[in-house]
Amino acid sequence: MSVEADDAEKSGRSGFADMVRVVIHALILAMIVRVFFYQPFNIPSGSMVPTLLIGDYLFVSKFSYGYSRYSFPFSPNIGAGRIWSSEPERGDVAVFKLPLDNETDYIKRVVGLPGDEIQMIGGNLHINGKAVKKEPLDVYEYVDKPGNTRRARRYRETLPNGVEYTVLDEIERGPSDNTRVFKVPAGHFFMMGDNRDNSSDSRMGVGYVPLENFVGRAEIIFFSGDHRVSFWQVWRWPTAIRWSRIVDLVD
Repeated sequence: MSVEADDAEKSGRSGFADMVRVVIHALILAMIVRVFFYQPFNIPSGSMVPTLLIGDYLFVSKFSYGYSRYSFPFSPNIGAGRIWSSEPERGDVAVFKLPLDNETDYIKRVVGLPGDEIQMIGGNLHINGKAVKKEPLDVYEYVDKPGNTRRARRYRETLPNGVEYTVLDEIERGPSDNTRVFKVPAGHFFMMGDNRDNSSDSRMGVGYVPLENFVGRAEIIFFSGDHRVSFWQVWRWPTAIRWSRIVDLVD
């Protein structure tokens, strides 16, 4: 073997080794970001329409509320409570582990804080005996999970701390439009979906959510696409992407 060939072979091995190191470092960095800072989630249901649509992909900040066992993959048994704890604020859109199994990821809006009294009366949210401001906007159309187009009345709600967002009311006098008074226990929060007639939340099924179960706060939509378009339908990709929702903040 000539000297030139030997040098070329060594150079090739060195280049491959450098590429492997770069890939490994990138994977380690991505894992650190995912575990401690931002975790991606996709939206599989319409419970948060119109704020979040089926097919939205978003980043959730893991550090917003501090860290608990549920902040990490596989929920390792590292003890109860949170470190560097910060409580969710009223109006936050947050991911949490369903208290019934402590495994399933849910995303809803925080409407009730510890000690609050929450009640729905005639489809209107009441906090501590006072109706939340609710202004009619328009009729909103969206596509549900099976692919059906649905229409619902859209309203703007304004929470006592000034946070504004829009909600849907699809069914007049729906089963969750009138509830008992819920007294939120200490260390727990009351969560509701913005699609009020199509959400399993603290009014029914979910219950109060312990602070420990919070994974993080929804921050930004980094991609969004029509869930009716399959991955193999390449020719439909350009029109299936919801360009206006990409890099959109979650309100």
